[in-house]
Amino acid sequence: MTRRQLGTTIRLVSVVIALQGAVLGLVIGLVFGWANVHALNIMGTSFVSIPYRTLVEIVVLAGVASVIAAIPPTRRAARLNVPRAMVNE
Repeated sequence: MTRRQLGTTIRLVSVVIALQGAVLGLVIGLVFGWANVHALNIMGTSFVSIPYRTLVEIVVLAGVASVIAAIPPTRRAARLNVPRAMVNE
């Protein structure tokens, strides 16, 4: 694996994990929000408003943040001598 391939792999893994967490968090939040509105229906609250644009912005920002967060580990891994690291571990 070349250094460029290693960097790409680390960035892609970072993005996938961040997007999985963001989407899962949004789904759980939407389900609990809907359940809360449904539970408060006896008090006259029956309208559910989902801010789609904000949800999309959150997912996009999570992807961008994951790429930025992957920069230091990518640089460190690119400088690492793999055979020497395996001997030390």
